[in-house]
Amino acid sequence: SKRQKMNINNIKTPAYVCYLPKLISNLEILKNVGDESGAKVLCALKGFAFSLAMPYVDKYLWGATCSGLHEAKFAKEFIKNGEIHTYSPAFKDEDFDEIMQISNHIVFNSPNQISKFKQIALDKGIECGLRINPESSFSPKDIYNPCAKFSRLGTTKANLLKALKEDKSLLDGISGLHFHALCEESSQSLKKVLDKFKGEFSEFIHGVKWVNFGGGHHITKKGYDIKLLISLIKEFRDEFGVDVYLEPGEAVGWECGDLISSVLDIVENEKNIAILDTSAEAHMPDTVLMPYRPAVVGEKKSGKFEYRFGGNTCLAGDIVGLEEGNADYRFDKPLKVGDRVIFKDQIHYTIVKNATFNGIKLPDLVLVDENGDIIKKIEFGYEEYR
Repeated sequence: SKRQKMNINNIKTPAYVCYLPKLISNLEILKNVGDESGAKVLCALKGFAFSLAMPYVDKYLWGATCSGLHEAKFAKEFIKNGEIHTYSPAFKDEDFDEIMQISNHIVFNSPNQISKFKQIALDKGIECGLRINPESSFSPKDIYNPCAKFSRLGTTKANLLKALKEDKSLLDGISGLHFHALCEESSQSLKKVLDKFKGEFSEFIHGVKWVNFGGGHHITKKGYDIKLLISLIKEFRDEFGVDVYLEPGEAVGWECGDLISSVLDIVENEKNIAILDTSAEAHMPDTVLMPYRPAVVGEKKSGKFEYRFGGNTCLAGDIVGLEEGNADYRFDKPLKVGDRVIFKDQIHYTIVKNATFNGIKLPDLVLVDENGDIIKKIEFGYEEYR
């Protein structure tokens, strides 16, 4: 379709805006990791599923990894040249036939799920894996820690040995192992997890064709030690003779897009509060859940003019940055009605978590080039909420 010659400054708000040059820069870094290490790098849709960007993901990465039927259907639509892997804590009977039609790999969470679904998947020629809980992990918050105490995600060694006592053929036909033990973490953290994983599960690794190192690798973040990651992958492949998969999500969309909003009103109640046409609760849920305070374009720590940003919902706590305990933003100039407020880095773990809370409009999706011109956009309205 023809490009719309409309500058980014004229975008109707609220809107998630993805900057294509930055996205491609991330994808090139991830592709290079794969090329240098021999690993196969997938995009985890749980962290990044910006539909307008998926053709570029398809071009640069090995495929996509999915968390269930709907993400698998999404991958089928957009991933034309790569593999589709699907993992779920528990598969539903009614979804599994369609998941098998779509997926190249299916990863099961537990021995129970293997016993239930493995044979019908193998009969379809699908590669099957088991998710392991190495009981070693690194994460900034327990809510995002896949291997925290009492985790339901993955099978511990004790549970695997117990299941094998009951069924010696449990792992027959299983071609891979998967672990996911990181969140926004370094390659140094991966090394510690790998050491534990190799120490505990070495006999099982020797029995499979591939191992998936999961996600949570902050590969595209400044300061990440990519050389260490590449050497860890090479060493692992050489030691065990297996293929290695990585499935970053946040690293794909890291710092490549913003949420653009507009000031609707400014009210005063001991503080100046700017009411926006966006919402922390509906459009930036990860800032509430993590929690973290999103940066805003133009804010200055030394600024004389201080504001809180409130969502246009009736939830009293719908204040950006409130859960982090730092909800005030400072600027050199006063804000006025109609001004743009741009929340930085709001493409990953935002679109995938947002909801039409309070009937608030879904942001449009806009893809722009290096000149700030719109390449493509998708607009939403009432029907999505209905």
